[in-house]
Amino acid sequence: MTDQARWRVFTADRLGAALESGLPATSTYTAPAAHHGVAVELADGKLLVTVGDEEARSGVALLGVAPEGRARAEILRSDDCPGVHGEAVAGEDAVAFGCEDGMLVYKEGKFSKISSPDPYGRMGNQAGSPKSPVVLADYKADKDAVLERPTRISLVNTDSGKLKLVDLGTSYSFRSLGRGPAGEALVLGTDGALHVINPLTGAVTNSIPVVQAWQEPEVWQNPRPTLFVQGATAYVSDPAAKKIHAVDLKSGKVVRSAELEHVPDELTGVTG
Repeated sequence: MTDQARWRVFTADRLGAALESGLPATSTYTAPAAHHGVAVELADGKLLVTVGDEEARSGVALLGVAPEGRARAEILRSDDCPGVHGEAVAGEDAVAFGCEDGMLVYKEGKFSKISSPDPYGRMGNQAGSPKSPVVLADYKADKDAVLERPTRISLVNTDSGKLKLVDLGTSYSFRSLGRGPAGEALVLGTDGALHVINPLTGAVTNSIPVVQAWQEPEVWQNPRPTLFVQGATAYVSDPAAKKIHAVDLKSGKVVRSAELEHVPDELTGVTG
């Protein structure tokens, strides 16, 4: 690992047009120390960045707009997010970061902490939606576990500051979280079903069978069924069968499956 972490920021929708003449204009931020982190540029050009180094991560800083030829200035910081990991945007203006003891939310120019009910309650992976103020996240409460297979997920309301834990009765993995077109919370369980959850109430409104029951592998890089959502379609990879399935979230049915030449691992998609 290098001794610095660097983020380059550019407008994605200008990338295609710029390829003929070169890459689009970028702004660059170099962190004081390299770390496993994230950065989020806000609509006004300010930048939220995680704070940490190779040994530990402690929180999030807000940086000002990049001035011509000069470094961004730090405006605000919160160190109340031990082990900060991942981010999600909820609604129109809330950005949430997972902590080992809850979630740190940046909204309306300030940070607020939503604490876990357990001394150690890690929410390291999140899924947000512009249709909902609620962030869906995993929830791990065993600090000493080599691999915890949780059955509870967390729903964090960035409007009210309240946290709801929901026990699904099945475990899941960090690649199991997604959001539907209306902001529904989606979790792909190890029982093989895609569980649809009302983010405000925590009620499971549907469980759609998609793949055979599976178990999260001990090595995190190894393939496991993975969820990716685009529009009203949820795509689920099926490594055991070397397939991919498309689930229509409106009808609650698997509408198409395709065989793959290789075992699928990570899963994503593009528009256009």
